[in-house]
Amino acid sequence: MSTFLKSFVSDQSGATAMEYALICALIAVFIIGAVSALGTNLSSEYAEISSALK
Repeated sequence: MSTFLKSFVSDQSGATAMEYALICALIAVFIIGAVSALGTNLSSEYAEISSALK
């Protein structure tokens, strides 16, 4: 584990890793937003179906 940390600290490609981390974070935000919106729409659809069946 310490060998990994030493190589990570001395690695000069940290900027690239940081760019990838930011891209992953941005993609995660969009996915969370899409799933949240989809969940809200599905919830309203199920409520509509439930009221139609009553």
